[in-house]
Amino acid sequence: MSPRQRMINLMYIVLTAMLALNVSSDVLNGFNQVHEGLHRTNLNMSAKNEVQFRFLEELYDKNPAKAGPWYEKGKRLRSESSALFSTIDSLKTEIARRADGPEGDFNSIINLDDLEAASVTMLNPTSNNGRRLRLAVDKYRDGVAALIPDSEKRVAVIEMLSTDVTPVPGAIGPITWESKMFDNMPAVAAVTLLTKLQNDIRQAESEAMANLITNVDIGDVRVNELNAYVIPNSNMVMRGGKYTANIVLAAIDTTQRPAVFVNGSRLSNDCGLLEITAGAVGNHDYSGYIEVAKGDGTTARHPFSASYTVMEPMATISATMMNVLYAGIDNPISISVPGVPMNAVNATITNGTLSRSGDHWVAHASKVGAEAVISVSAQIDGRAQQVGSMTFRVRKLPDPMPFIPTKDAQGNTTQYKGAPKKISKAALMAAESLGAAIDDDILNVSYSVVSFSTVFYDSMGNAIPEVSNGASFSARQKEQFKRLKPGKTFFISDVKAKGPDGITRDIPPMQVALN
Repeated sequence: MSPRQRMINLMYIVLTAMLALNVSSDVLNGFNQVHEGLHRTNLNMSAKNEVQFRFLEELYDKNPAKAGPWYEKGKRLRSESSALFSTIDSLKTEIARRADGPEGDFNSIINLDDLEAASVTMLNPTSNNGRRLRLAVDKYRDGVAALIPDSEKRVAVIEMLSTDVTPVPGAIGPITWESKMFDNMPAVAAVTLLTKLQNDIRQAESEAMANLITNVDIGDVRVNELNAYVIPNSNMVMRGGKYTANIVLAAIDTTQRPAVFVNGSRLSNDCGLLEITAGAVGNHDYSGYIEVAKGDGTTARHPFSASYTVMEPMATISATMMNVLYAGIDNPISISVPGVPMNAVNATITNGTLSRSGDHWVAHASKVGAEAVISVSAQIDGRAQQVGSMTFRVRKLPDPMPFIPTKDAQGNTTQYKGAPKKISKAALMAAESLGAAIDDDILNVSYSVVSFSTVFYDSMGNAIPEVSNGASFSARQKEQFKRLKPGKTFFISDVKAKGPDGITRDIPPMQVALN
């Protein structure tokens, strides 16, 4: 069933359900709009069916012996469809005239909410129009279904034209199709339902007519289903590139599937679905043939070949450390272009250098405060093309924090970063130097301590400063450590550290507290 037909059926179900509500004028006007849409669809379907019949007629004129049986069935189908369509038109006209008078027109009903016109027209025991319409639909449905050998389409047509009625919970006694359709039904709703029925008739006629045309070429490959396919070279196209695709009409026989062989092996399914687990990166070729049974009992082979490309999963330009580059250090950068192999991707940077190692990139920013722009190009369709860029802010590395390297009970190196945490005197005496680093879970950068001072306080509260030996504790500082009493504190200040960016900077002091 086509998407349009499914949409029409859905609208029909929704509008039928709304009849159980207190129908407003807006809803009744909505029926008018639906009726107009169905009417236009019916005109289009009628034109399509006319084209199909004319084509069948041309086949008959070219080869009466070959197309004769199918042409006769087509004429009978066309005649029965037109007769039933006209019958429904006359019933819609009668409903409109009962609602609006002798000049009533079902395309523009005035008394939309008239609840008697449809009931009197369709359920009058004298005329029995509803019952006669139901019997005519049943007869037409059975005749059309016999012309459609495809089981799925046949079931769809049977359901589409079904007059079976599901009993309503709480209802007493059986209910007929005509009662459900027209009893106490507003005139505009009844006309819309009849127009929907006409649409179903044209749809069923189209399915059957298409099958009759297909069966004309009985000596050729037998098919009963036509599908349009778009086969693109790639579903992914870069801006400036070309999208290319083959648009083909594929015909298959759903009752006898062809055998598909790929690289010498037959596919395990009967729908031609090829599934290959992508392994090694690169281009991969495959070939095979389709073996099709012809109507005269012979088979024909149709060879094919194709290829596919396997690439690593990729993202876009991204910075591992936000949209910021820090001067003087390695800034890891991820660069990729979806749909393009990594070896066809190139990138440049302003305000710095950009180096590459395999699929990884490292940016070195130069001037702090200026922006750095990474521009990416790729080889697409044999020519280099700009595919994107990203702007980064260049910042100076933040100041590190000083620490005293110590050993824990397991011998692992730890960092004592000052009060309020305390350090044992033994650990302090074992320390040889002062360190500095940034380790904030975003950056992990080590600094070299150039110099620092320690400030001790005697019993009188006088400050006793001592100067380090570069990054190492001096002998005088070590001597002061020996004199410290448990619970005492001292300060490490005037710390100067040099980072990988070559800048020597003053960093914050730290307070050391003994256990």
